[in-house]
This record gives sequence, C-alpha cells and structure tokens, in this order.
Amino acid sequence: MNHKIEHWMKELTLEEKASLCAGLNMWMTKGIDRLNIPAIHMYDGTNGIRKTSSDEEMGITSENIPATCYPTGSAIGSSWNIELLHEIGVALGIEGKEMGVELLLGPGINMKRTPLGGRNFEYYSEDPCLSGELGAAFVNGLQSQGVGASVKHFACNNQEYEKMVTSSEVDERTLREIYLSAFERIVKKANPWTMMCSYNLLNGSYASENEHLLDDILRKEWGYEGVVLSDWTAVNDRIRGLKAGLDLEMPGPAHYNAAAIVEEVQKGTLSEEQLDKSVRRILTLVEQVTDHEVESPETALDYHELARRAAAESIVLLKNDNGILPLDPAKVKSVAVIGTFAKKPRIQGAGSAEVTPTSVDIPWEEMQKIAGEAVQFHYAEGCPKDDRIDDTMIEESAALAAKSELAILFVGQPEYAESEMHDLNGIDLPEHQVKLIEAVAAVQPKCIVVTSSGTALAMRPWIQHVPAVLHAWLTGQGSGRAVAEILFGLTNPSGKLSETFPVKLSDNPSHMRIRGENGKLYYREGLFVGYRYYDRKELAPQFPFGHGLSYTSFAYSDMRVTQHDHSVTVSLQVENTGAIAGKEVVQLYVQDEECKWTRPEKELKAFIKIELEPHEKKEVVFELEERDFAYYNTKYNRWIAETGYFKLVAGSSSRDIRLTERVFCDFGKEEASFHKFSLLNDWVEDPTAKSVLEKCLHEMNEHVTDKVHLNEEFIGFWGDFPTIKVLQMFGQNWLIHRTPDQVIDELIAEVERVRQAAAGTNTAAAQSQE
Repeated sequence: MNHKIEHWMKELTLEEKASLCAGLNMWMTKGIDRLNIPAIHMYDGTNGIRKTSSDEEMGITSENIPATCYPTGSAIGSSWNIELLHEIGVALGIEGKEMGVELLLGPGINMKRTPLGGRNFEYYSEDPCLSGELGAAFVNGLQSQGVGASVKHFACNNQEYEKMVTSSEVDERTLREIYLSAFERIVKKANPWTMMCSYNLLNGSYASENEHLLDDILRKEWGYEGVVLSDWTAVNDRIRGLKAGLDLEMPGPAHYNAAAIVEEVQKGTLSEEQLDKSVRRILTLVEQVTDHEVESPETALDYHELARRAAAESIVLLKNDNGILPLDPAKVKSVAVIGTFAKKPRIQGAGSAEVTPTSVDIPWEEMQKIAGEAVQFHYAEGCPKDDRIDDTMIEESAALAAKSELAILFVGQPEYAESEMHDLNGIDLPEHQVKLIEAVAAVQPKCIVVTSSGTALAMRPWIQHVPAVLHAWLTGQGSGRAVAEILFGLTNPSGKLSETFPVKLSDNPSHMRIRGENGKLYYREGLFVGYRYYDRKELAPQFPFGHGLSYTSFAYSDMRVTQHDHSVTVSLQVENTGAIAGKEVVQLYVQDEECKWTRPEKELKAFIKIELEPHEKKEVVFELEERDFAYYNTKYNRWIAETGYFKLVAGSSSRDIRLTERVFCDFGKEEASFHKFSLLNDWVEDPTAKSVLEKCLHEMNEHVTDKVHLNEEFIGFWGDFPTIKVLQMFGQNWLIHRTPDQVIDELIAEVERVRQAAAGTNTAAAQSQE
C-alpha cells in the first residue's frame, strides 16, 4: 500500500476527484495544490519530443521547442534491433527529463493493415511480434529514466478517413491475433505506465468507452493496472468511459464532464468506488514520474550521433545489381545528384508526431564530406515543388546524368502526402518523379535511386531500369549522413523491411475495403494481413517482409530443436561469408501443419539482429513458448496450441528461407466443451464423449430399424451434422418419453461426470505416488 496515495484519497473531495480525471490544459494533468499533488507534463513523442512553447496550444502548425528527431516508427521498425530501441528509449527519457517531460505519448503500435494509412509512418510494422518486441524495448528504456510511456492507439486505428465516426468491424480472432497481440506483448513485458485509446469505434462502441476492450481484455485478462487516457477529444460518453476504465480525459479541463461525474455519483448511477479506481491510478502515475530517482549518466549523451546510428540501422538496401554499391571515391570522378530531397531531405511525417529537430544532416553536403575533393558533384533539382511535369527540368537532369559517371536520384512521397488527419491516395511515386527516373536511367545505366517515404512504395515499372534502390524511409535528423555513409561504404546497410512492398496497390489484401462506408469499415481480410496474405495467395510482392540486402553475405547452418515440458529451444549457426563486417537479422517463423482451423502459412515468432566480422560464426538461440504455437480459438475464447506437427523456419526474410526443421509438439488433448448443436465430428474426436455417445446409440439401436454405427462411412457423411440432428433423424421411434434436447443434456452431463471421475482418479494416483 502506498501511504501517500491513500492519504490523498482520504483527503480528496468528490469534486476534486472528478477534476483529476481530465487534464489541466492541453498538455498537463491537474494538480491539487492544497494536498501537494503535482501536475505532470506530457507531450507527443513517437520519434522525438514535440514540446510546444505553451501548454495551452496544440502546436501542430508552429515551430516547437527543438529536440532530437529520431527515425519515424516505420523506419526504426526496419532496424529490427531491440537493443537500439531500448537505447533510444533511454535517450528520450534523459532528454525528456532535461526538457521537463514526464510522460511521452508513444510508441505507436497499430498494425499496418493498408499502406495508405495516414499515420503509418508512426507505426513499426505489419507484424505484431516485431512491433511488440520493439515497442516493449522502447518502453522499458524510456521508463527506466522515470519518464512514462503511453502506448497508442488502442485499438484498430488503421485509417485517418472519418476515423472519429467510423467503426472498425473486426472478428474476435483477428482482433486478438493481429491487432491486439503487440499491445498485449508490451503490457506483459514492459508494463507501460499509460495506454492511449484510439478515436475510432471498435465493433460499434467507441474505443474510449469500449468495455470489452478496456475492461474485459486490458484490465481483467491482461492484468493492466496503469492509466488509460484518451486521445485528444476522443471522449464521447464520459460516464460510460469511466465505467469501462478510461481514467484520464485529454485535453482538459473538461469542467462539464467533471460536473457530470459528480452528479452521477450523487445520483448513485456511478459508484464512487469506480471513480476511486481511476483516481488512484492517476495518482499512482503522478508518483511514478515524480518520485522516480534515476542516476544521471556519467557522460553527456550525443543525441545527434545516436540519431545518425539509428538512421543507418533502419535504411534498407532493396536492390543492388552487380554490386554497384558501395561507391568507391577513388574510382568515381563525377556524380550527378538529382532531386530536391538531396538538399532538403524528408526526415519525418506531419501532424502530432512532427518534431522540431535540433539539426539536420543534408545528403548533398555529407556525400561531399565523405568523397572529398577528388569527386565532382553536380546538382539538378529534377522536378518542381508541385506535381507539375516540367519537361525542361527533366531534360536538364538527364543531360547532367549523361555526362557524369553515375547518377544518384533522391525521390519519394511529397511532404503533403503523409500526415495525420488524412490517408494517402496511392503508393506510387508522383508521375513527374517516375518520368524523371525513367529519363535519367535511359541515358545513365549507373543510376542509383534513394527513396523516402513513411510507408510501402510501389516501384513498377521504373525499378526494372535502375540497378540500385536504397530506401531511406523517414529516418530523422541523422538520415543525411547515414545515407551518404551507406552509399560510399562507410556503413554496411542492415535494415530489413518491416512491411511488405507490393508490386501495385491492388495487390494489398485490404484494397477492396480500404475505407469505411456508412460509418463501418469491415476487416474482411481477417488474419491475412501483410506477408500472411502474400504467402497464402502465393503472390509475389515487389519486396517481401523482412527483405534487406547487405554488402556482405551470410550462411545459415546446424539448426537444432530441443523440446522441453513447456517450451522449445531452437539454435542455429550464422556465418559472415563475405569480406567485410555486417549485421544480419535472423527471423524465425512457425508453421502449423495440422490445425483444424485456418491459419497463415507461417508467422514470425522470434528474431535477432547480430553483428559478425568477416568469416566469424555465431550461434543464435531462440526460446519459443506454448503461446508461440497457439491461435485464438473463439469456440473456447482462449489461446490454444494443438498437439501435432509444426515447421520451424529460419530465414533472412519471409521469402528467403534458409533452414527448416519439422517437430512434433505434444500440448495435451484439449477437452472439448459440448452444447446443444455440437457437431457429430466434435463428439467422435473426443474419446470420452465418443464412448458416452456410443452407449446412447447402442440403446437407441435396440428400438429402431435404421441403426446407427459410428464407423468411417457414417461419420464421413453425417459428421458435420449436430448430434441432436442425428438423434432426430434416426431415433424417432426411440424418442417417445424424452425429447432430443433432454437426451443431449443428459449426454453432456454424463461426459462431464466421467471426466471429473477420471480427474479424481488421476489426482489420487499422483498423491499415492508422492
């Protein structure tokens, strides 16, 4: 028991308790001066701290206090580096303390259902395992410094279009396996001090007042005890939200809702005990961020250097025909650099995540610093700032490329395309950029394209005409230096795509249902999001999930699988077979061969990023738990791992599979539960139930002409019928004094009696052995 919090609870008036359940202003919680309860400061922070000049202003369209701008979520997700995410979390915690920040609104964990999502640049991945592991590392790092995290947006915020009035309609299994799994992993591995609800409705109920989401799942099932706060203005029915577990309304002061809370308590329609739960959680948060003692680092952190390193780990080399990269300054005399982003790089998306950087590395400048005076760089803007096609600019760029030894084009999604509050219209480059690439590639075969975007890009047809593509994402203030170092070989690229790049937008599984209609958005692709869809459809993407090239090569060998009572250990050897040091991301996928329910072909369950010197070999070890083999069974409303054969698949990407082992896992027999319309197949697959049913049928056969025997032929025809229908079909002359419903109820009761008797016998036997 925290005596300070309990003292506060006793002294607070009802009106003060209600007032604590909303912010003081745009960025602060409310304090109570007479009780020395302090207010705390919170600011946006998915890829850096967006602290406004005043706590009364939103600060979306104005310059804010400068802070380190790290790679956006989609970029840092492609680092696949858990240690790096922890390090960035620590750095943001330290920088946050220096700036007076006590709660940082991040990380963004939502899955990338469609590449058109306006906030995709804030989110890590299309895969919950990758997002969950990276998010947990970030939260643990941040909170180790006494700055709270706010994991968002809970849940199913996958579009910006009419998001405040649209219901994400998601079946329970898809919800659990795809859209909640990363949040669950973070709650259990990192215990974030706050969670932020999303704007949208989920299956007809606003996330801010969704009892199933906030209470049944988050609180009761996952055991979460932290603060749930609203996204800004996401509150609709404050009383319903409070009952569901929404503690803190932002922004404040929301006097009208405080008055409503007081009134409902006084009327008895809202219990003060329910209000106290939220107030106690808010006071616990205040204690966590104000009484958390952290030792200052011995040496000052170089935030900009960390931003550079993070960018370098996130950038993905997509294509490198004939090893055109890295460039050797000793062998190149003239380079044409084309495109506005070479001098004015895109480093982040727009909206509430936009950081005012402390400084920005410029690719044009950094390349010249690295190459030195021996290399002559020539620049052409390539395209106008708007979307006009300027043939003169394109011709000038092509002419410059033709007289140079090679050309580097900097292209990407324009600034306006990727922002909170609207979705993208497409994932192709603007037409004038496509024409520019094709014109330059036609006259200069040594054409390297550097792309910038916060989401997947479609690259046909131009990618067929260029030998190298480097995807720079939106990699923060250090991206200019990172790009230059990769181009000239000072850094070996090690990023891997955290989302699938389709050949064209219509290949995406959500394409037919990208936006909601009449207030509802149906997730009818179900489990098949990202690589899960492309695997099942046997459809080749432009670049698969997990793809990323290196300037060296890696060999996988000696995969071993060891089974334990409740876990499986997988080990393998990875060797750097090239001439330079490099980092490899080893990805472990699990495939269920025998599940009765539909499952993806394979699913990512573990990964690690390792660094190897030339010809160095390291052992990689993964520990898989029963949950890693399970699916969410809506028949029993729980996670179930079925006994049977599984394939454990290790690869360098979801499509670059290096090693596979087949293993039989015995998770025990799941005892089925029966009801009135349970199928005959369900009864015969359970040994106890089958035995009980056979006794019943034996009795029935004595009174009927058309007898029933549970042989292969009978089950093959009638197996998908509810057992009660079999009784109705063949037992009419037997069912004189009992109804089919009564017989089924008796059978279900008998199955339960036999099971309990068997359980008692087993328990007695075990005790006698002890």
